[in-house]
Amino acid sequence: MSKITAADVNKLRKQTGAGMMDCKKALVEAEGDFDQAIDILRKAGQKVAAKRGDRDANEGLIIAKTTEDGKKAVMVVVNCETDFVAQNADFNTFATTILDAAIANSPASLDALKELKFNGEALTIGEKITEQTGVIGEKIDVTGYEVVEAEQTIAYNHPGNRLASIVALNKVGEAVQEAGRQVAMQIAAMDPVAIDENGVAPEVIEKEMALGREIAAQEGKPEAMLDKIAEGKVKKFLKENTLLNQASVRDNKKTVSQFLNETENGLTVTDFKRIMLG
Repeated sequence: MSKITAADVNKLRKQTGAGMMDCKKALVEAEGDFDQAIDILRKAGQKVAAKRGDRDANEGLIIAKTTEDGKKAVMVVVNCETDFVAQNADFNTFATTILDAAIANSPASLDALKELKFNGEALTIGEKITEQTGVIGEKIDVTGYEVVEAEQTIAYNHPGNRLASIVALNKVGEAVQEAGRQVAMQIAAMDPVAIDENGVAPEVIEKEMALGREIAAQEGKPEAMLDKIAEGKVKKFLKENTLLNQASVRDNKKTVSQFLNETENGLTVTDFKRIMLG
């Protein structure tokens, strides 16, 4: 049997992230063969993943980033079971590596993202997730992947990485970037349902109308007035919950639309995404 040295164990640990004792055990079992030892650790990870498959992985990190040219912004959600793991530097590096792969390769879907190679390794991201589940001992998964593309995009990461937003704008420039940052923070804080009233699903409008009628009826308003009152409540809902019609967090005397137009004539938002843990 090959002699297993501390240097061998450390080398395997750096390659896989597994614990020292797990690495030594795998090398002993593989009789010093590194590729076989990695397979042994992967299989151990698969066993752990199978055992923890029904666990809730509600903690984790949400990380957003733009491409160097600013034309695309990407956001990923990498989940784990506990906040302790989420705050670990190695987990942050793991999540950032997945985000960088998404930016570099532009996968068409979350499933396609998981099929990408992890940081030039032989393993796919999906396989690396399984491996890391074994290393960490918690259920790990990538559950969110969002992209926006435009002339200018902005990514906002709220402190703690439990909330992030990405926004697409139709113009470029330093002033546009600064305005975009303000709007990205607005999206994170106010959670709009759409860019404007045209983007709100009909079923949402119908639900708000029905709710408005019900509230008015409970308040004893005349039957003939219920629809008119409900329409007023829907207008208020749209003003408060659509991005361009919301009062700007930066200056609540202006709507977001007015704020953008004053920054540069015709400047507007063409798309946005927001994700929050929990």
